[in-house]
Amino acid sequence: MTLKRRTFLGSVAVAAVVAAKPAWAQSKGTIAIITPSHDNPFFKAEADGADAKAKELGYDTVILVHDDDPNKQSQQFDTVIAQGVVAIILDNAGADASVAAVQRAKDAGIPSFLIDREITATGVAVSQIVSNNYQGAQLGAEEFVVQMGESGKYAELLGKESDTNAGIRSQGYHDVIDQFTDLEMVAQQTANWSQTEAFSVMESMLQANPDIKGVISGNDTMAMGAMAALEAAGRSDVIVVGFDGSNDVRDSILGGGIKATVLQPAYQQAQLAVEQADKYLAEGSTGLDEKQLMDCVLITADNAGQLDNFQLS
Repeated sequence: MTLKRRTFLGSVAVAAVVAAKPAWAQSKGTIAIITPSHDNPFFKAEADGADAKAKELGYDTVILVHDDDPNKQSQQFDTVIAQGVVAIILDNAGADASVAAVQRAKDAGIPSFLIDREITATGVAVSQIVSNNYQGAQLGAEEFVVQMGESGKYAELLGKESDTNAGIRSQGYHDVIDQFTDLEMVAQQTANWSQTEAFSVMESMLQANPDIKGVISGNDTMAMGAMAALEAAGRSDVIVVGFDGSNDVRDSILGGGIKATVLQPAYQQAQLAVEQADKYLAEGSTGLDEKQLMDCVLITADNAGQLDNFQLS
């Protein structure tokens, strides 16, 4: 079977960022922006995008980091509800574990607009705007198959098990790769979206399977950890493909390291959520379905130079 390439077009605290406005300007209220740790540039891009758009539209902001801790996230919701924010932009700390917090905000008259990760309930958040992780994973898998020459042993780095996206991406990968009988997965392990953990996992995988030819990763942060381990072992021959579209992986691609990634439009997605919050607050409706998918884009050496901060120029 031959595959043809396809192209598709945090309570820690907490940085409270208040928009600078002329003395005569009156704020439209405060929007809370709650994401995982900004140590991951993807989540920082989300917070930056939402913050910039909220300020542009006349809102103050409070930016919180939940560190993927549902209990911390729950406390943060209680805090911002008590503060009387007008809306919440959320990249949640667990599909099941986040439902109750979002419901509490709704019961308090505060709408939530979710980005990146869905929750396992509808009618609780106003919007759930997520990347089409399945479509994006298939793009990445197709490129991986091509780079692997349709054969060889490979390993998969999985994301955090509590994150729905980890499973969706893995399924998208396998629905493509498993069609090729000469491609054999010899190792599969979670590295919990972590670069440091991915480095250690990759070291162990290499020791157990020195003939690995490729690594497909659930996100770019883990891909960078895997690449560092491979480089430390002198294994420049191993194909690595990631997912997210980070600047670090962009630079690796341009330098001949990692072969490809899949861009999630994190900055744009967060800005869209703020625009929908603004419309909802003004009109009582976004005019759109609650669940919205944004397609991903394959990034290779051909277009990596156009990528910056999770946006293509």
